[in-house]
Amino acid sequence: NIVSGPSSQQLLALKTSESVSPGGTVTLSCSLSSETFSDNNYPQWIQQRPGNVPRTIMHSTSTRPSGIPARFTGSRAGNTMSLTITGALAEDEADYYCSVW
Repeated sequence: NIVSGPSSQQLLALKTSESVSPGGTVTLSCSLSSETFSDNNYPQWIQQRPGNVPRTIMHSTSTRPSGIPARFTGSRAGNTMSLTITGALAEDEADYYCSVW
């Protein structure tokens, strides 16, 4: 866990490597403690492509920021938040992080 800044953002790196063929579907999941999820937090997914700065690709569990393709979808079940990539492209190869405030 990385906790930084006055906002106490918690950033969790996925500890597994997932493989998917071009055009395939893959789901990444992140399980957090129950106290991590509250009405005041901000669950999001962050993507960092090799050589690029991190960017938010999903916030509030399932909302895509402007410019993020519809092939990315987010969901949550209990304490587990998931990111699904449907119709994966080579450009989706990246490190993915789940983050909450």
